[in-house]
Amino acid sequence: MNLIGVSGFGMFAAFLAIFVILTLMAGIRQVPQGYAYTVERFGKYLKTLTPGLGLIIPYIDRVGHKINVMEQVLDVPSQEVITKDNASVTADGVIFFQVLDAARASYEVANLEQALLNLVMTNIRTVMGSMDLDQLLSHRDEINTRLLNVVDVAVAPWGVKANRIEIKDIVPPRDLADSMARQMKAEREKRAAVLEAEGARQAEILRAEGRKQALVLDAEGRKEATFRDAEARERQAQAEAAATAMVSRAIAEGDMGALNYFIAEKYVKALEAVAHSNNQKVFIMPVETASLVGTLAGIAEIAKQSIGDEASGRATQQRRGAVPSTQQSSGER
Repeated sequence: MNLIGVSGFGMFAAFLAIFVILTLMAGIRQVPQGYAYTVERFGKYLKTLTPGLGLIIPYIDRVGHKINVMEQVLDVPSQEVITKDNASVTADGVIFFQVLDAARASYEVANLEQALLNLVMTNIRTVMGSMDLDQLLSHRDEINTRLLNVVDVAVAPWGVKANRIEIKDIVPPRDLADSMARQMKAEREKRAAVLEAEGARQAEILRAEGRKQALVLDAEGRKEATFRDAEARERQAQAEAAATAMVSRAIAEGDMGALNYFIAEKYVKALEAVAHSNNQKVFIMPVETASLVGTLAGIAEIAKQSIGDEASGRATQQRRGAVPSTQQSSGER
């Protein structure tokens, strides 16, 4: 009997020890980082366990919900949206949210993710349905901002913060996409034509400016050349006038040799001009060439006469100088 009592007590003690250990283990909860556990006592919310070790009363308290408090992302499925101008498009998106209050996220809404998806899809139809198709395709930032403001206010009672809502894709109908492609192509061709015309216009302006500058420079060159020619002709005229005056004085003094020399010079220059003409292939001496020979002979006579006059003048001066010297020697005698 004693052996049986000792063995029974030992089994009871071992069972009690195991029960105590299991009870202690049931009262300790380890919460991982990024999660929050709600604690319920007799089915009612009691507290929230944060990451780390948490204590609860076994058999009375229990963990109700394990809530992910990290930022999460949900894909919004595609849906048909009718715009303000009655164009049908297909749109989808994505929402980024984070649970800030685990208790309200657990007990204020039955299915948080499903509620978020329905709320975002409904507001996408509302916001995009109030815009024209052109505005819808070109103002995505405005759509995202309006959706975020509406959804963030709606999910605040659930202890959730909507961080971002992005429209991923907007797909218009096939016929509308083809029409938009043709319109875009026509617009690009129009811009190309305008740019080409502008380039041609600019090129014509530059060419006209170049021609204008060339004409101005050419006119200035002709003006300068005319001025130089006029100056040369003026000087030549002055020289010819001086020569003519000299010849006139010689004629007035009775010297016909100067006149013959002047006429012979003009005659020789005229023959030289005829000989150097570009159109002249054969040069025929005129019959009056003999007169030229006579003129040249006259020039030779003029030269001889001038030389003879000069020599006789020197001899006369010498004789005049010799006469006073003779008279002086006679007086001395």
